[in-house]
Amino acid sequence: MSAETHDPLEGFDATIHAPNRLRICALLDAAGEAEFGLIQKQLAFSASVLSKHVTVLMDAGYVGQRKAVRDTRQRVWLCLTPRGRDAYQGHLAALRAIVGPSDPAH
Repeated sequence: MSAETHDPLEGFDATIHAPNRLRICALLDAAGEAEFGLIQKQLAFSASVLSKHVTVLMDAGYVGQRKAVRDTRQRVWLCLTPRGRDAYQGHLAALRAIVGPSDPAH
């Protein structure tokens, strides 16, 4: 495909596009890895809402988890997998292509 006929939806990922999942991916992309409770607090999600969206992202192969004991409690750390990072970056590129270049005059 030539640059002139590039499909702006190439890379668009409906799994990531859901607002809560997009916010989770953005946080994990910036942080590298974050503890479940920190993500919950940062995004102001209930544990059940965060868990639901993380499950969707894990089922897609986009998010991985690491469990460990900290302060005598089981903790879960989440991170984007290489596949998840690629999908997230591709989704951002697709969004940029859809909206076009920003116009500083507006």
